[in-house]
Amino acid sequence: MKNNNLQHSQDDSYPPKVLLFLVAMFSTGIVMAEEAIEPTNLEDDLKHWRSLYQPPETSEVSKEIDCLARNIYFEARSETEQGQLAVGHVVMNRVAHAGYPDSVCAVVKQGGEKRRNRCQFSWWCDGRSDLPVNKKAWKRSQKLAKAIYKGLSKDPTDGALWYHADYVNPVWSTALVLGKKIGQHLFYLSEKRPVYAMNTASTL
Repeated sequence: MKNNNLQHSQDDSYPPKVLLFLVAMFSTGIVMAEEAIEPTNLEDDLKHWRSLYQPPETSEVSKEIDCLARNIYFEARSETEQGQLAVGHVVMNRVAHAGYPDSVCAVVKQGGEKRRNRCQFSWWCDGRSDLPVNKKAWKRSQKLAKAIYKGLSKDPTDGALWYHADYVNPVWSTALVLGKKIGQHLFYLSEKRPVYAMNTASTL
């Protein structure tokens, strides 16, 4: 009888190590459950997903990006990426300015309606083909144009509205405030005010 009772008590009890293991597992389960049901910040999640979402391009948006890409290609395809971004941003700065048309294509194609070589951007009315030939440069221009149009790149010109190559000296540049030189282009920020122009005149 004594042996049977001893055997019975051993079967019904758990060794100390087993009890410690069960307690540890139970405690871990509680912690994991608490972590799993911890509420998340829904507003932060929505902001994150909005930042990743890009709306599908409409035919009108595609046209605008194409006009911007062609301007980058014909005006600055030999420039560095920074120089090409600068030319592209000048177009977008004009679109945002009250003194210029409110679409990319209208800005790029402004001028030259009556006389050749009187465009805002010379390639548009120089009488030559407007079809890109260099496939690599064209693909690069398209990529940069899309980034600029969608606001995914910073304006290296700080808001310039005009530019010209550094090897020419157009008369109109004297009426503007010179900004940065990026690559082979000089960028201008704004028109000089009359008072500023008078104060800088050598005869006054």
